[in-house]
Amino acid sequence: MSDIILYDIPSKNPEINIWMAFPAMASFGMSSLGYMSIVKRLDMHSDYYVEKIFTDTTNTKLRPQDVDVMGFSVSFEIDFLGIFKILENFNIPFKSSQRDDSYPLIFGGGPVLTANPEPYCEFFDFIIIGDAEEIDTKIIDVIKENKDLTKNQKLEKLSHVKGIYVPSLTKYDPKKGVVTLNGEPYFIEKLSSPLCECITTPVLSEKSFFSNTYVIEIVRGCPQRCGFCLASYLNLPSRFCDLNKIIEKIDEGLKYTNKIALLGALITAHPEFEKICEYILKRKHDDVSDLELSVSSLRADSISPLIIKTLVECGQKHSTIAIEAGSDRLRKLINKNLTEKQIFETVKTAQDNGLKGLKIYAMIGHPTETQEDIEAFVHLAKKLKSEFKTFEFTFSFATFVPKSHTPFQFCERESIKKLENKYEYLKKEFHKLGVKIRTSSVKWDYWQALLSRGDRRLADYLIAVYKNGGNLGAFKQTYNEIKKSCNLSPSDFYAIEKKDLTDILPWDFIKIVPGKDTLIKEYQRLLANYNRM
Repeated sequence: MSDIILYDIPSKNPEINIWMAFPAMASFGMSSLGYMSIVKRLDMHSDYYVEKIFTDTTNTKLRPQDVDVMGFSVSFEIDFLGIFKILENFNIPFKSSQRDDSYPLIFGGGPVLTANPEPYCEFFDFIIIGDAEEIDTKIIDVIKENKDLTKNQKLEKLSHVKGIYVPSLTKYDPKKGVVTLNGEPYFIEKLSSPLCECITTPVLSEKSFFSNTYVIEIVRGCPQRCGFCLASYLNLPSRFCDLNKIIEKIDEGLKYTNKIALLGALITAHPEFEKICEYILKRKHDDVSDLELSVSSLRADSISPLIIKTLVECGQKHSTIAIEAGSDRLRKLINKNLTEKQIFETVKTAQDNGLKGLKIYAMIGHPTETQEDIEAFVHLAKKLKSEFKTFEFTFSFATFVPKSHTPFQFCERESIKKLENKYEYLKKEFHKLGVKIRTSSVKWDYWQALLSRGDRRLADYLIAVYKNGGNLGAFKQTYNEIKKSCNLSPSDFYAIEKKDLTDILPWDFIKIVPGKDTLIKEYQRLLANYNRM
Protein backbone atom coordinates (compact mmCIF):
# COMPACT_ATOMS: atom_id res chain seq x y z
CA MET A 1 0.00 0.00 0.00
CA SER A 2 1.40 3.38 -0.99
CA ASP A 3 1.32 6.44 1.26
CA ILE A 4 -1.96 8.39 1.35
CA ILE A 5 -1.37 12.14 1.19
CA LEU A 6 -4.22 13.93 2.95
CA TYR A 7 -3.68 17.39 1.51
CA ASP A 8 -3.65 18.93 -1.94
CA ILE A 9 -0.21 19.46 -3.46
CA PRO A 10 -0.36 22.28 -6.01
CA SER A 11 1.35 22.17 -9.37
CA LYS A 12 4.95 23.09 -8.76
CA ASN A 13 6.89 25.95 -10.27
CA PRO A 14 9.59 26.03 -7.59
CA GLU A 15 11.61 29.14 -6.89
CA ILE A 16 13.23 27.61 -3.81
CA ASN A 17 14.31 24.07 -2.90
CA ILE A 18 13.92 22.79 0.66
CA TRP A 19 15.16 19.74 2.52
CA MET A 20 13.18 19.06 5.70
CA ALA A 21 15.18 16.64 7.81
CA PHE A 22 14.29 14.45 10.78
CA PRO A 23 17.29 13.10 12.73
CA ALA A 24 16.13 9.48 12.87
CA MET A 25 14.89 6.72 10.57
CA ALA A 26 12.00 7.42 8.21
CA SER A 27 9.60 5.23 10.21
CA PHE A 28 10.02 7.55 13.21
CA GLY A 29 10.04 10.76 11.19
CA MET A 30 6.82 9.84 9.38
CA SER A 31 5.22 9.40 12.84
CA SER A 32 6.30 12.83 14.08
CA LEU A 33 3.27 15.08 13.90
CA GLY A 34 5.28 18.29 14.36
CA TYR A 35 7.80 17.43 11.66
CA MET A 36 5.23 16.18 9.14
CA SER A 37 2.94 19.18 9.70
CA ILE A 38 5.81 21.51 8.74
CA VAL A 39 6.45 19.42 5.62
CA LYS A 40 2.76 19.76 4.74
CA ARG A 41 2.63 23.55 5.19
CA LEU A 42 5.70 24.04 3.02
CA ASP A 43 4.61 21.52 0.41
CA MET A 44 1.31 23.35 -0.13
CA HIS A 45 3.19 26.25 -1.75
CA SER A 46 3.54 26.02 -5.52
CA ASP A 47 6.81 27.96 -5.44
CA TYR A 48 8.47 25.61 -2.89
CA TYR A 49 9.89 22.19 -3.69
CA VAL A 50 10.16 20.12 -0.49
CA GLU A 51 11.95 16.83 0.05
CA LYS A 52 11.91 14.75 3.25
CA ILE A 53 15.30 13.59 4.57
CA PHE A 54 15.98 10.95 7.26
CA THR A 55 19.04 9.14 8.60
CA ASP A 56 18.26 6.18 6.32
CA THR A 57 17.57 8.28 3.20
CA THR A 58 19.68 6.97 0.30
CA ASN A 59 18.13 8.52 -2.79
CA THR A 60 17.17 12.16 -3.29
CA LYS A 61 15.93 14.09 -6.29
CA LEU A 62 17.90 17.14 -5.20
CA ARG A 63 21.64 17.40 -4.76
CA PRO A 64 22.96 19.34 -1.76
CA GLN A 65 24.20 22.12 -4.02
CA ASP A 66 20.65 22.52 -5.40
CA VAL A 67 19.11 22.99 -1.94
CA ASP A 68 18.51 26.56 -0.75
CA VAL A 69 17.49 25.82 2.82
CA MET A 70 17.56 22.74 5.05
CA GLY A 71 15.61 22.38 8.29
CA PHE A 72 15.88 19.95 11.20
CA SER A 73 13.18 19.06 13.71
CA VAL A 74 14.83 18.37 17.08
CA SER A 75 12.80 16.64 19.80
CA PHE A 76 15.43 15.01 22.03
CA GLU A 77 18.86 16.04 23.33
CA ILE A 78 20.47 12.98 21.75
CA ASP A 79 19.16 13.97 18.29
CA PHE A 80 22.47 15.68 17.55
CA LEU A 81 23.82 12.23 16.57
CA GLY A 82 21.17 11.92 13.85
CA ILE A 83 21.80 15.49 12.70
CA PHE A 84 25.50 14.77 12.24
CA LYS A 85 24.76 11.50 10.44
CA ILE A 86 22.55 13.26 7.89
CA LEU A 87 25.03 16.10 7.35
CA GLU A 88 27.86 13.58 6.96
CA ASN A 89 25.81 11.52 4.47
CA PHE A 90 25.63 14.59 2.22
CA ASN A 91 29.17 15.85 2.87
CA ILE A 92 27.93 18.99 4.60
CA PRO A 93 30.21 20.46 7.32
CA PHE A 94 28.75 20.28 10.83
CA LYS A 95 29.43 23.87 11.88
CA SER A 96 27.79 26.93 10.38
CA SER A 97 31.16 28.73 10.36
CA GLN A 98 32.56 26.02 8.05
CA ARG A 99 29.79 26.34 5.44
CA ASP A 100 30.13 28.96 2.72
CA ASP A 101 27.53 30.19 0.24
CA SER A 102 27.66 26.95 -1.75
CA TYR A 103 25.82 25.10 1.05
CA PRO A 104 22.15 25.45 1.96
CA LEU A 105 21.17 27.63 4.90
CA ILE A 106 20.56 25.20 7.75
CA PHE A 107 18.07 25.85 10.53
CA GLY A 108 16.63 23.95 13.46
CA GLY A 109 13.50 24.01 15.55
CA GLY A 110 11.61 21.93 18.08
CA PRO A 111 11.33 21.68 21.87
CA VAL A 112 15.01 20.96 22.57
CA LEU A 113 16.23 23.98 20.62
CA THR A 114 13.53 26.22 22.08
CA ALA A 115 14.37 25.16 25.64
CA ASN A 116 18.16 25.54 25.38
CA PRO A 117 19.71 25.88 21.92
CA GLU A 118 23.21 26.71 23.19
CA PRO A 119 24.92 23.27 23.09
CA TYR A 120 23.80 22.95 19.45
CA CYS A 121 23.77 26.54 18.22
CA GLU A 122 27.04 26.39 16.26
CA PHE A 123 25.57 23.73 13.97
CA PHE A 124 22.72 25.91 12.71
CA ASP A 125 22.68 29.12 10.70
CA PHE A 126 19.48 30.09 12.49
CA ILE A 127 17.06 28.58 15.00
CA ILE A 128 13.28 28.94 15.43
CA ILE A 129 12.47 29.67 19.07
CA GLY A 130 8.93 28.42 19.74
CA ASP A 131 6.09 27.17 17.57
CA ALA A 132 7.23 26.90 13.97
CA GLU A 133 3.74 27.13 12.45
CA GLU A 134 3.77 30.82 13.30
CA ILE A 135 6.59 31.67 10.92
CA ASP A 136 7.84 28.72 8.84
CA THR A 137 6.55 29.99 5.49
CA LYS A 138 7.56 33.56 6.34
CA ILE A 139 11.15 32.35 6.82
CA ILE A 140 11.17 30.62 3.46
CA ASP A 141 9.76 33.71 1.76
CA VAL A 142 12.51 35.89 3.27
CA ILE A 143 15.13 33.49 1.90
CA LYS A 144 13.40 33.29 -1.48
CA GLU A 145 13.15 37.07 -1.81
CA ASN A 146 16.83 37.47 -0.95
CA LYS A 147 18.16 34.51 -2.87
CA ASP A 148 20.88 36.50 -4.57
CA LEU A 149 22.34 37.85 -1.33
CA THR A 150 25.26 36.26 0.50
CA LYS A 151 24.72 33.87 3.37
CA ASN A 152 25.58 36.54 5.94
CA GLN A 153 23.26 39.06 4.31
CA LYS A 154 20.40 36.55 4.37
CA LEU A 155 21.04 35.84 8.05
CA GLU A 156 20.99 39.54 8.82
CA LYS A 157 17.56 39.78 7.18
CA LEU A 158 16.31 36.71 9.06
CA SER A 159 17.54 38.06 12.38
CA HIS A 160 14.82 40.73 12.20
CA VAL A 161 12.05 38.12 12.02
CA LYS A 162 10.40 37.63 15.40
CA GLY A 163 11.37 34.32 16.96
CA ILE A 164 14.49 33.77 14.82
CA TYR A 165 17.82 33.32 16.63
CA VAL A 166 20.98 33.75 14.56
CA PRO A 167 23.82 32.44 16.77
CA SER A 168 26.60 33.91 14.60
CA LEU A 169 25.33 37.41 15.50
CA THR A 170 25.91 36.68 19.19
CA LYS A 171 28.66 35.37 21.43
CA TYR A 172 28.70 33.51 24.73
CA ASP A 173 30.18 34.89 27.92
CA PRO A 174 30.10 32.38 30.84
CA LYS A 175 29.52 35.29 33.23
CA LYS A 176 26.99 37.24 31.14
CA GLY A 177 25.38 34.50 29.05
CA VAL A 178 24.45 35.14 25.41
CA VAL A 179 25.24 38.70 24.34
CA THR A 180 25.49 40.60 21.07
CA LEU A 181 28.82 40.87 19.27
CA ASN A 182 29.13 44.28 20.94
CA GLY A 183 28.71 42.72 24.36
CA GLU A 184 25.21 44.07 24.95
CA PRO A 185 22.52 41.86 26.55
CA TYR A 186 20.67 39.81 23.94
CA PHE A 187 17.07 38.58 24.25
CA ILE A 188 14.59 36.77 22.04
CA GLU A 189 10.91 36.07 22.62
CA LYS A 190 9.51 32.57 22.22
CA LEU A 191 6.78 32.25 19.59
CA SER A 192 3.50 30.74 20.73
CA SER A 193 0.74 29.52 18.43
CA PRO A 194 -2.89 30.01 19.52
CA LEU A 195 -3.69 26.48 18.26
CA CYS A 196 -6.60 27.75 16.20
CA GLU A 197 -6.53 24.60 14.08
CA CYS A 198 -6.02 21.00 15.17
CA ILE A 199 -2.70 19.72 13.88
CA THR A 200 -3.32 16.34 12.24
CA THR A 201 -1.48 13.62 10.34
CA PRO A 202 -0.86 14.82 6.78
CA VAL A 203 0.35 11.48 5.36
CA LEU A 204 -0.87 7.98 6.26
CA SER A 205 1.86 5.42 5.78
CA GLU A 206 2.33 1.72 6.49
CA LYS A 207 6.03 2.50 6.90
CA SER A 208 5.32 4.81 9.82
CA PHE A 209 6.09 3.56 13.35
CA PHE A 210 2.39 4.17 14.08
CA SER A 211 1.23 2.48 10.91
CA ASN A 212 -1.72 4.13 9.14
CA THR A 213 -2.69 6.06 12.27
CA TYR A 214 -4.41 9.44 12.04
CA VAL A 215 -3.06 11.57 14.91
CA ILE A 216 -4.93 14.63 16.19
CA GLU A 217 -3.30 17.12 18.54
CA ILE A 218 -6.10 18.21 20.90
CA VAL A 219 -4.04 19.82 23.67
CA ARG A 220 -0.75 21.71 23.72
CA GLY A 221 0.96 22.11 27.06
CA CYS A 222 -0.24 20.96 30.46
CA PRO A 223 -1.96 23.07 33.11
CA GLN A 224 -0.64 20.92 35.97
CA ARG A 225 2.80 22.59 36.07
CA CYS A 226 4.83 19.92 37.86
CA GLY A 227 8.09 21.53 38.99
CA PHE A 228 10.31 19.38 36.76
CA CYS A 229 8.18 19.29 33.59
CA LEU A 230 9.50 21.01 30.48
CA ALA A 231 6.44 20.03 28.41
CA SER A 232 4.28 22.06 30.78
CA TYR A 233 6.37 25.19 31.28
CA LEU A 234 7.65 25.46 27.71
CA ASN A 235 4.08 25.51 26.38
CA LEU A 236 2.32 27.89 28.73
CA PRO A 237 -0.40 28.88 28.55
CA SER A 238 -2.04 25.51 27.89
CA ARG A 239 -4.15 25.54 24.75
CA PHE A 240 -7.07 23.35 23.74
CA CYS A 241 -8.53 22.72 20.32
CA ASP A 242 -12.19 23.56 19.83
CA LEU A 243 -14.49 20.54 20.26
CA ASN A 244 -16.22 21.03 16.91
CA LYS A 245 -12.87 21.15 15.11
CA ILE A 246 -11.75 17.96 16.86
CA ILE A 247 -14.95 16.22 15.76
CA GLU A 248 -14.41 17.50 12.23
CA LYS A 249 -10.89 16.05 12.21
CA ILE A 250 -12.05 12.70 13.62
CA ASP A 251 -14.54 12.47 10.74
CA GLU A 252 -11.85 13.42 8.24
CA GLY A 253 -9.43 10.79 9.53
CA LEU A 254 -12.05 8.03 9.52
CA LYS A 255 -12.52 8.52 5.77
CA TYR A 256 -9.08 6.97 5.27
CA THR A 257 -8.29 4.76 8.26
CA ASN A 258 -9.87 3.12 11.27
CA LYS A 259 -6.96 4.10 13.56
CA ILE A 260 -7.28 7.39 15.48
CA ALA A 261 -4.80 8.72 18.07
CA LEU A 262 -5.31 11.72 20.35
CA LEU A 263 -2.16 13.64 21.21
CA GLY A 264 -1.27 16.07 23.97
CA ALA A 265 0.87 16.33 27.09
CA LEU A 266 -2.29 15.70 29.13
CA ILE A 267 -5.27 15.00 26.90
CA THR A 268 -7.74 14.44 29.73
CA ALA A 269 -7.14 18.05 30.75
CA HIS A 270 -9.21 19.05 27.72
CA PRO A 271 -12.36 20.62 29.24
CA GLU A 272 -14.60 18.63 26.88
CA PHE A 273 -12.69 15.36 26.75
CA GLU A 274 -15.71 13.28 27.75
CA LYS A 275 -17.67 14.75 24.84
CA ILE A 276 -14.81 13.72 22.54
CA CYS A 277 -15.10 10.18 23.93
CA GLU A 278 -18.88 10.21 23.47
CA TYR A 279 -18.47 11.15 19.82
CA ILE A 280 -15.85 8.48 19.18
CA LEU A 281 -18.11 5.83 20.72
CA LYS A 282 -21.00 7.07 18.59
CA ARG A 283 -18.95 6.73 15.40
CA LYS A 284 -17.86 3.25 16.43
CA HIS A 285 -21.41 2.11 17.17
CA ASP A 286 -22.94 3.78 14.11
CA ASP A 287 -20.62 3.03 11.21
CA VAL A 288 -16.95 2.28 12.10
CA SER A 289 -17.18 -0.95 14.07
CA ASP A 290 -13.45 -1.64 13.85
CA LEU A 291 -12.45 1.87 15.06
CA GLU A 292 -9.21 1.76 17.07
CA LEU A 293 -8.25 4.55 19.46
CA SER A 294 -4.91 5.20 21.12
CA VAL A 295 -4.12 8.01 23.52
CA SER A 296 -1.12 9.46 25.31
CA SER A 297 -0.83 9.29 29.10
CA LEU A 298 -4.03 9.82 31.09
CA ARG A 299 -4.43 12.04 34.12
CA ALA A 300 -4.96 9.73 37.07
CA ASP A 301 -7.31 12.03 38.97
CA SER A 302 -9.59 12.69 36.00
CA ILE A 303 -10.25 9.20 34.64
CA SER A 304 -13.95 8.43 34.38
CA PRO A 305 -15.89 5.25 33.50
CA LEU A 306 -16.76 6.79 30.12
CA ILE A 307 -13.09 7.41 29.25
CA ILE A 308 -12.12 3.85 30.14
CA LYS A 309 -15.15 2.41 28.33
CA THR A 310 -14.16 4.33 25.20
CA LEU A 311 -10.61 3.02 25.31
CA VAL A 312 -11.71 -0.57 25.90
CA GLU A 313 -14.37 -0.59 23.20
CA CYS A 314 -11.82 0.88 20.78
CA GLY A 315 -9.30 -1.90 21.34
CA GLN A 316 -7.17 -0.73 24.27
CA LYS A 317 -6.35 -3.34 26.89
CA HIS A 318 -3.80 -1.24 28.75
CA SER A 319 -3.22 2.47 29.33
CA THR A 320 -0.79 4.71 31.20
CA ILE A 321 -0.89 7.12 34.10
CA ALA A 322 1.89 9.19 35.67
CA ILE A 323 2.26 9.34 39.45
CA GLU A 324 5.88 10.68 39.36
CA ALA A 325 6.64 10.13 43.07
CA GLY A 326 5.99 7.39 45.61
CA SER A 327 4.59 9.40 48.52
CA ASP A 328 1.79 11.94 48.88
CA ARG A 329 4.36 14.27 50.50
CA LEU A 330 6.69 14.31 47.51
CA ARG A 331 3.91 14.47 44.96
CA LYS A 332 2.62 17.57 46.71
CA LEU A 333 6.06 19.14 46.74
CA ILE A 334 6.65 18.66 43.00
CA ASN A 335 3.12 19.97 42.33
CA LYS A 336 1.79 16.60 41.22
CA ASN A 337 -1.43 17.02 43.15
CA LEU A 338 -2.37 13.35 43.30
CA THR A 339 -3.07 11.33 46.43
CA GLU A 340 -2.72 7.61 47.02
CA LYS A 341 -6.49 7.44 47.48
CA GLN A 342 -6.97 8.92 43.98
CA ILE A 343 -4.52 6.39 42.52
CA PHE A 344 -6.57 3.52 43.96
CA GLU A 345 -9.81 5.06 42.72
CA THR A 346 -8.26 5.34 39.24
CA VAL A 347 -7.20 1.70 39.20
CA LYS A 348 -10.64 0.58 40.39
CA THR A 349 -12.32 2.62 37.64
CA ALA A 350 -9.93 1.15 35.07
CA GLN A 351 -10.52 -2.44 36.20
CA ASP A 352 -14.28 -2.13 36.65
CA ASN A 353 -14.64 -0.79 33.12
CA GLY A 354 -12.60 -3.38 31.31
CA LEU A 355 -8.92 -2.40 31.24
CA LYS A 356 -6.51 -5.28 31.88
CA GLY A 357 -3.62 -3.22 33.21
CA LEU A 358 -1.82 0.09 33.62
CA LYS A 359 1.68 1.29 32.99
CA ILE A 360 2.61 3.68 35.79
CA TYR A 361 5.20 6.33 34.98
CA ALA A 362 7.33 7.43 37.91
CA MET A 363 10.57 9.23 38.65
CA ILE A 364 13.30 8.95 41.27
CA GLY A 365 15.78 11.58 42.40
CA HIS A 366 13.34 14.43 42.92
CA PRO A 367 14.56 17.32 45.10
CA THR A 368 14.24 16.44 48.83
CA GLU A 369 13.59 12.75 48.07
CA THR A 370 14.34 10.43 51.00
CA GLN A 371 14.63 6.67 51.39
CA GLU A 372 11.11 6.73 52.81
CA ASP A 373 9.87 8.19 49.52
CA ILE A 374 11.54 5.34 47.63
CA GLU A 375 10.08 2.78 50.01
CA ALA A 376 6.67 4.36 49.40
CA PHE A 377 6.81 3.02 45.81
CA VAL A 378 7.20 -0.49 47.19
CA HIS A 379 4.36 -0.05 49.69
CA LEU A 380 2.15 1.36 46.94
CA ALA A 381 2.92 -1.51 44.55
CA LYS A 382 2.30 -4.06 47.30
CA LYS A 383 -1.09 -2.56 48.19
CA LEU A 384 -2.12 -2.32 44.53
CA LYS A 385 -1.08 -5.91 43.88
CA SER A 386 -2.98 -7.08 46.96
CA GLU A 387 -6.21 -5.22 46.20
CA PHE A 388 -6.27 -5.75 42.41
CA LYS A 389 -5.00 -9.32 42.13
CA THR A 390 -5.83 -9.94 38.46
CA PHE A 391 -4.88 -6.46 37.21
CA GLU A 392 -1.50 -5.98 35.48
CA PHE A 393 0.87 -3.28 36.70
CA THR A 394 4.12 -2.14 35.12
CA PHE A 395 6.09 0.60 36.85
CA SER A 396 8.33 2.53 34.43
CA PHE A 397 10.97 4.68 36.14
CA ALA A 398 13.19 7.51 34.94
CA THR A 399 15.55 9.71 36.96
CA PHE A 400 15.09 13.41 37.59
CA VAL A 401 16.80 15.60 34.97
CA PRO A 402 16.85 19.38 35.64
CA LYS A 403 15.28 21.11 32.65
CA SER A 404 15.61 24.72 31.55
CA HIS A 405 12.63 27.06 31.98
CA THR A 406 11.19 24.96 34.84
CA PRO A 407 11.23 25.79 38.57
CA PHE A 408 13.58 22.85 39.12
CA GLN A 409 16.17 24.11 36.59
CA PHE A 410 18.20 25.25 39.60
CA CYS A 411 18.11 21.92 41.43
CA GLU A 412 20.89 19.48 42.16
CA ARG A 413 20.77 16.04 40.55
CA GLU A 414 21.82 13.07 42.62
CA SER A 415 25.01 11.18 41.80
CA ILE A 416 24.98 8.19 39.48
CA LYS A 417 25.92 5.92 42.40
CA LYS A 418 23.02 7.05 44.61
CA LEU A 419 20.48 6.74 41.81
CA GLU A 420 21.73 3.30 40.78
CA ASN A 421 21.46 2.15 44.41
CA LYS A 422 17.84 3.32 44.46
CA TYR A 423 17.13 1.42 41.26
CA GLU A 424 18.71 -1.75 42.64
CA TYR A 425 16.58 -1.51 45.76
CA LEU A 426 13.39 -1.03 43.72
CA LYS A 427 14.21 -3.88 41.32
CA LYS A 428 14.85 -6.25 44.23
CA GLU A 429 11.68 -5.32 46.09
CA PHE A 430 9.44 -5.29 43.00
CA HIS A 431 10.79 -8.71 42.02
CA LYS A 432 9.71 -10.02 45.43
CA LEU A 433 6.23 -8.62 44.82
CA GLY A 434 5.99 -10.00 41.30
CA VAL A 435 5.35 -6.53 39.87
CA LYS A 436 6.97 -5.61 36.55
CA ILE A 437 9.50 -2.78 36.66
CA ARG A 438 11.40 -0.95 33.93
CA THR A 439 14.13 1.57 34.61
CA SER A 440 15.97 4.09 32.50
CA SER A 441 19.76 4.14 32.25
CA VAL A 442 21.10 6.36 35.01
CA LYS A 443 24.27 6.99 33.00
CA TRP A 444 22.33 8.03 29.88
CA ASP A 445 20.15 10.29 32.03
CA TYR A 446 23.34 11.91 33.39
CA TRP A 447 24.47 12.93 29.89
CA GLN A 448 20.95 14.09 29.05
CA ALA A 449 21.19 16.35 32.10
CA LEU A 450 24.52 17.71 30.88
CA LEU A 451 23.02 18.58 27.50
CA SER A 452 19.88 20.01 29.11
CA ARG A 453 21.87 22.60 31.08
CA GLY A 454 24.88 22.92 28.77
CA ASP A 455 26.26 25.95 26.99
CA ARG A 456 27.90 26.82 23.68
CA ARG A 457 31.28 25.47 24.72
CA LEU A 458 29.97 21.91 24.23
CA ALA A 459 29.92 22.12 20.41
CA ASP A 460 33.30 20.54 19.73
CA TYR A 461 32.63 17.95 22.41
CA LEU A 462 29.43 16.82 20.66
CA ILE A 463 31.25 16.48 17.36
CA ALA A 464 33.96 14.40 19.05
CA VAL A 465 31.33 12.17 20.71
CA TYR A 466 29.82 11.45 17.31
CA LYS A 467 33.17 10.69 15.74
CA ASN A 468 34.02 8.39 18.66
CA GLY A 469 30.95 6.25 18.01
CA GLY A 470 28.15 8.12 19.80
CA ASN A 471 27.66 5.35 22.37
CA LEU A 472 27.49 5.68 26.15
CA GLY A 473 31.20 5.05 26.60
CA ALA A 474 32.05 7.78 24.09
CA PHE A 475 30.30 10.44 26.16
CA LYS A 476 32.47 9.96 29.25
CA GLN A 477 35.74 9.12 27.50
CA THR A 478 35.45 12.04 25.08
CA TYR A 479 34.62 14.52 27.83
CA ASN A 480 37.75 13.60 29.75
CA GLU A 481 39.87 13.84 26.60
CA ILE A 482 38.54 17.17 25.35
CA LYS A 483 37.62 19.03 28.55
CA LYS A 484 40.82 21.03 28.83
CA SER A 485 41.20 21.93 25.14
CA CYS A 486 37.57 23.14 24.96
CA ASN A 487 37.77 25.05 28.27
CA LEU A 488 34.86 23.03 29.65
CA SER A 489 33.78 22.96 33.26
CA PRO A 490 33.70 19.54 34.94
CA SER A 491 30.76 17.53 33.60
CA ASP A 492 29.10 17.57 37.04
CA PHE A 493 28.86 21.37 36.75
CA TYR A 494 26.21 20.93 34.05
CA ALA A 495 24.64 17.60 35.01
CA ILE A 496 24.59 17.59 38.81
CA GLU A 497 25.48 20.84 40.58
CA LYS A 498 22.84 23.07 42.08
CA LYS A 499 22.51 26.51 40.48
CA ASP A 500 22.26 29.70 42.47
CA LEU A 501 19.09 31.68 41.85
CA THR A 502 21.22 34.66 40.82
CA ASP A 503 23.26 32.68 38.26
CA ILE A 504 23.09 33.71 34.60
CA LEU A 505 21.98 30.51 32.86
CA PRO A 506 22.81 29.80 29.19
CA TRP A 507 19.14 29.97 28.14
CA ASP A 508 18.19 33.11 30.06
CA PHE A 509 18.17 35.12 26.83
CA ILE A 510 15.01 33.27 25.74
CA LYS A 511 11.93 35.02 27.07
CA ILE A 512 9.00 32.71 27.75
CA VAL A 513 5.84 32.82 29.84
CA PRO A 514 6.00 32.86 32.84
CA GLY A 515 9.58 34.22 32.98
CA LYS A 516 12.57 33.57 35.24
CA ASP A 517 11.35 35.71 38.15
CA THR A 518 8.14 33.69 38.29
CA LEU A 519 10.08 30.41 38.06
CA ILE A 520 12.19 31.48 41.03
CA LYS A 521 9.07 32.27 43.05
CA GLU A 522 7.55 28.92 42.08
CA TYR A 523 10.76 27.11 43.04
CA GLN A 524 10.77 28.85 46.41
CA ARG A 525 7.09 28.07 46.95
CA LEU A 526 7.54 24.38 46.19
CA LEU A 527 10.49 24.09 48.54
CA ALA A 528 8.58 26.02 51.19
CA ASN A 529 6.02 23.21 51.09
CA TYR A 530 8.83 20.85 52.07
CA ASN A 531 9.86 23.01 55.00
CA ARG A 532 6.28 23.00 56.30
CA MET A 533 5.99 19.20 56.13
